[in-house]
Amino acid sequence: SIHHQNSLKSILSIILLSTTLLFSAPSLASSSSSGYQIGSDKTLGGAASTLNSGSVKNITRGVDISGADFSNQTLRLLSFQQSIVRDGNFSNSVLIGTSFFDADLTNANFENATLRNVNFELANLRNANFKNAVVESAYVVGSTKLDRVKIEGADFTDTFFRKDQQTYLCKIASGTNPQTGISTKDSLLCPQ
Repeated sequence: SIHHQNSLKSILSIILLSTTLLFSAPSLASSSSSGYQIGSDKTLGGAASTLNSGSVKNITRGVDISGADFSNQTLRLLSFQQSIVRDGNFSNSVLIGTSFFDADLTNANFENATLRNVNFELANLRNANFKNAVVESAYVVGSTKLDRVKIEGADFTDTFFRKDQQTYLCKIASGTNPQTGISTKDSLLCPQ
């Protein structure tokens, strides 16, 4: 059946991803944060969709890995460009320099995750859960879809949004991040 074939494709994609992480680039998916230098990726320069050769490992470009579980992992400089990661689980993970350029992250779970210099350019984040996440210096553009995101307790320090996105997020912002002690409203620079 079609459902069985799609499930098999998802499982094979996850196996391929796991094999790539385990054998090809163990330093990209480790529990240690050493080796990463702030500014070594292009998210700070504003051209995050144009990746430096060799700086980011494209592992899932254009692949449907909906429902994949990446929880409780450290993912450094990985690219999920143009991939479908609906219902993906990144909870309690550390993502550093990870690219979700033009990815579909509908219903993705980033609860309690730490995201530094992550690229959300053109990403679909509808219904994504950022509860208690730390999202520092993320690259977001006006076409990043933020409809119905859950941001209670999230810290968006140094992540800049277009004015209408900021206004929307400020309306739904609540709570204080348990890791940083910064209120969601303050991190979004919401007017008092």
